[in-house]
Amino acid sequence: MIKAVVFDMDGVLIDSEEVWSRVRAEVVARHGGHWTEDDQRNVMGDNSRQWSAYIKRTWNLPLSEDEIFREVLAMMITSYEHELPVLPGAHEAVALLGKRYPLGVASSSPRELITVALRLAGFADSFGVIVSSDDVAHGKPEPDVYLLAAERLGVLPADCLAIEDSTNGIRAAIAAGMKTIAVPNPVFPSAEEVLAQAALVLPNLLMLNESTIEAFSDDAS
Repeated sequence: MIKAVVFDMDGVLIDSEEVWSRVRAEVVARHGGHWTEDDQRNVMGDNSRQWSAYIKRTWNLPLSEDEIFREVLAMMITSYEHELPVLPGAHEAVALLGKRYPLGVASSSPRELITVALRLAGFADSFGVIVSSDDVAHGKPEPDVYLLAAERLGVLPADCLAIEDSTNGIRAAIAAGMKTIAVPNPVFPSAEEVLAQAALVLPNLLMLNESTIEAFSDDAS
C-alpha cells in the first residue's frame, strides 16, 4: 500500500525545463558555445556536478565546473524571483495528497534552488523531506535520489508513490521500486517505452483527483 508520496519538482510542480534550457543557453553563449534542445535532453536528470561537467567538457569553457554551476544557479534564482512558472494542478495535487500521505521532493535541482522555488510557489511547509540529486552519488536515471527520499520518509521504496515527468526521472523512480505516475512534459516528451512502465500516465496534474487516487490505491494494493 502507499505510505508516502515523492514529487519530482522540475516539470511536475514547476514548469522549469525551458527555463533551465534558456539559462544554460545564455551562459554557454556568453562563453562561446551554442546550447541546443538536444543538450538539454542530455542533462535532464543530471545532478549539478554532472551537468556542470557536461558544459565544461562539451565547450571547454574558460570557467571551472564550480564557476559554471554558480553562474547558472544565480541566473536560475533571479529568473524564479522574477516569475515562477507553477504548473496547473500543482497546488491542488499537493493539497490532495498531503491530506493522506507524508510528502517528499526528489529533485535534480540544487538544494538552494529547490528551497527558493518551493518558497515562492507557496510549498514551503508542504514537504517533510527534500532531497536533491546533489545529495547523492548519481543523478537520475539512477535511483539514488528516490532511495534517499524513501529512507528519510521512513518508508520502503515499494510503499512510495512517485510523480515524475521526464524519461530519466521515470526510470529513476521505477528503478527505486516505487509505483510511478508519469505526467509527461509536452516540450521534452518522455520515451514511449518508458511511459509504458509507469503505473499511470496523466496528461497533467489537474487530472489527479480523489477518484484517481482511490482507483490507483486500490490497484496498487
